[in-house]
Amino acid sequence: MEILDLEVLRTALAWREAGHEVSLATVVQTWGSAPRPPGSLLAVRSDGQVIGSVSGGCIEDHLIARLREQGGPARAERVQYGVTRDQAQSFGLPCGGILELVLEPLQETRWISDVLKHIELHQLVRRTLHLSSGEVQLTSGTQGQPLTFDGDRLSVTFGPQLRLLVIGAGQLSQIVAQMAQPLGFHVLMCDPRDEYTGSWQPAWGRHIAGMPDEVVLEIRPDTHTAIVALTHDPKLDDMALLEALRSDAFYVGALGSRANNKKRRERLALFDLSAQQIERLHGPVGLYIGSRYPAEIALSILAEIISVKNGVAPSQKKALL
Repeated sequence: MEILDLEVLRTALAWREAGHEVSLATVVQTWGSAPRPPGSLLAVRSDGQVIGSVSGGCIEDHLIARLREQGGPARAERVQYGVTRDQAQSFGLPCGGILELVLEPLQETRWISDVLKHIELHQLVRRTLHLSSGEVQLTSGTQGQPLTFDGDRLSVTFGPQLRLLVIGAGQLSQIVAQMAQPLGFHVLMCDPRDEYTGSWQPAWGRHIAGMPDEVVLEIRPDTHTAIVALTHDPKLDDMALLEALRSDAFYVGALGSRANNKKRRERLALFDLSAQQIERLHGPVGLYIGSRYPAEIALSILAEIISVKNGVAPSQKKALL
């Protein structure tokens, strides 16, 4: 799930615990050009406070006004926007898009607490809502499960959040960490050099003490984990890469020029790594955007990570210093 949707659940839970009435909207189906994908969440408090998005701003105002005037729904219900061209234009849906939501009153919130606990443990959990009864069931989720809705049962898989392990605490790592968080990554950092970690800010990500190879093993990289080595020190970067390339991490990258990465691959081949594992290494790291400054390089690195996450083949590679 996206980090923004995770914040919707956390905030909705806090609102309910503070005594507010809350309605939760979930995008269940779209046709045409819709701004937000199925599974996107929006929570609306009884006083009109809102968090999240189901249309990028097109229908949120109408939903807020409706809930303030009529109160929250008594039970879960289906709501559709943009069925006609006039409706699509009225609500600002692009290209005649159609959006179907499930709108539900948040009465029992234990399921939110349980979902958040699973996500903290980096586990997938599937929530099924029965609109006719309001009953909620939680079961173990599996990778790649799509949202399903048959008119009564809505099933959505939550978590785990994407993780990014950054090897190195230097200036480039700091910028990468700060940019990665709005993209939905929980950032972890490893750097055994005290002279670099002293300036690391907790707000940028969690510092895990230890040598890079040990930290990679400790976090147990899965298919929601990206690892990027940015120290420019082969003694540290290569240690992390040896374990990262054996893991299930969906992305493994290392900073350096083409020449340096060629030498790195030659070094890695001396260890117990297969050619296929070494081929997984993204180096030079990042998409070519003509970057020269740290922030531009950080942007290119994250652009490549996102492209791999989304199944888009990275292109226009060029050496980065």
